[in-house]
Amino acid sequence: MHPIFHNIRDYGAIGDGETIDTHAIQTAIKSAFEAGGGTVIFPSGSYASYTVHLASNVTLQFESGSRLIAAYPSPVDEAGYDFPEFSQSGEKGYQDFGHSHFRNSLICGENLDSIAITGFGTIDGLALVGAHHVTLPGEKPSPFQGENHGSIDDFHDYDLAEQPLQANKAIALKNCRNVTLRDFTIFRGGHFALLATGVDNLTIDNLKVDTNRDAFDIDCCRNVRISNCSVNSPHDDAIVLKTSYALNELRPCENITIINCFVSGYSVGSLIDGTYDRSFSRATDQDGPTGRIKIGTESTGDFRNIAITNCTFDHCRGLALETVDGATIENVVVSNISMRDIVTAPFFLRLGARCRGPEGTTIGKLRRVSISNVSVLEADSRYASQIMGEPGHPIEDISFSNVRIEYKGGITLEQASQQPTNLVNPFFLRKEEPGVVGPRNPFEVPERPRAYPEPSMFGLLPAYAVYARHAKKLHFTDVSVTLMQPDERSAIVLHDVHSVEFHNCHFPEETGSPQFNLYQVTDFQNK
Repeated sequence: MHPIFHNIRDYGAIGDGETIDTHAIQTAIKSAFEAGGGTVIFPSGSYASYTVHLASNVTLQFESGSRLIAAYPSPVDEAGYDFPEFSQSGEKGYQDFGHSHFRNSLICGENLDSIAITGFGTIDGLALVGAHHVTLPGEKPSPFQGENHGSIDDFHDYDLAEQPLQANKAIALKNCRNVTLRDFTIFRGGHFALLATGVDNLTIDNLKVDTNRDAFDIDCCRNVRISNCSVNSPHDDAIVLKTSYALNELRPCENITIINCFVSGYSVGSLIDGTYDRSFSRATDQDGPTGRIKIGTESTGDFRNIAITNCTFDHCRGLALETVDGATIENVVVSNISMRDIVTAPFFLRLGARCRGPEGTTIGKLRRVSISNVSVLEADSRYASQIMGEPGHPIEDISFSNVRIEYKGGITLEQASQQPTNLVNPFFLRKEEPGVVGPRNPFEVPERPRAYPEPSMFGLLPAYAVYARHAKKLHFTDVSVTLMQPDERSAIVLHDVHSVEFHNCHFPEETGSPQFNLYQVTDFQNK
């Protein structure tokens, strides 16, 4: 009778944190697979490894005190991680490098069924590219310091083919089904702590992730449940849904639930050690810590039937819904959200025209979004909540109800017109988009259709609460806004907006500007 449990120490794993245990781990997985399935046990210890390949019907079980460590490659021995595979869509530039390749990872699974990673151990991406080194007591400094490992300025993806022994993801899953990830911790996850592309029936529950860049990238996945997770990611998104063209086809992200999760932009490592350090105050793109929940930016396939509820945001950016590559985002419900210390717009809804994808990609749609029961404290007033469509392509059917926002305030109309460079994000100034330069009329907000979407992309706005442009069928009910300091701008600015209703909404009255500024607005009601 074949064993159900396979202890990696029985297959030769040492667990001293220095010996490379990849062979022992892989042999245990192979043995479980050949037996028709089973559980591979990681007992207490530190197991250094290169790429580990998952197998169908096999569970990796991390016991308390166990740690799987991404080992530094050894160019002398020509030992390291799997090479990044060829990607046709990646070669065409339809998505970023990281989304185009999967095998250059610590843990990799492709075309698998019924797999799981569980237990109360830790996956430590020590040597992963983009890991942003936090050196633990007794840990040797990175031999790659300054080579896209330790610097917060190393933001952009680069060609790993030039350094083929390295990896940039903790876990990469492609075209898998019936996947469960539960209870473990990911520390220093590289560019992606989890990249799941084309994964159906995915359960992510009770994970703790403390990393530098993206934590959960859920790309072209269906039937996903993300619950009870704590995610800290100061330099990038915490939980993000995407629809890239990495599978060489248009594939939706649909039937997604995100519930009972906490996202933040604290200093790396301070979620796990319980200090929750807020001294980290900026991201690589100058806007402040990221750490949010987002839909987009990779957006060739559609997003639909998505619920985000009972989540908290702290010391990070707000909720973002972005379609810029042709996708339709629709039927999204956001409810019971608490935010504090929000460094950019609490809500950013963007329909853009980057159209990065196959020939013929056109502008998408953003519609039927409901946001309710939200409380926001200490929101940065530089960038109001935004609903930003394109001329002739309005965002439509958006509702906000029972929303309370406290903005810091303190912005003058002169500041909005001068556009000082420290309030404009240089990362998003593309060659085809010369960017925001001052002085300018504060009500002349640039369009920037092809620019990378972020709330700072338009510079300081003439509104401190809500700026909406190219939109229709907007509903605001029981929305209340307060200011910690006076702000000279209007609460609401609407431009090219049609059919908009405000019911029982309250905004500060003594700001020096009218509460509403309307431009090309029809069917406006304020009751």
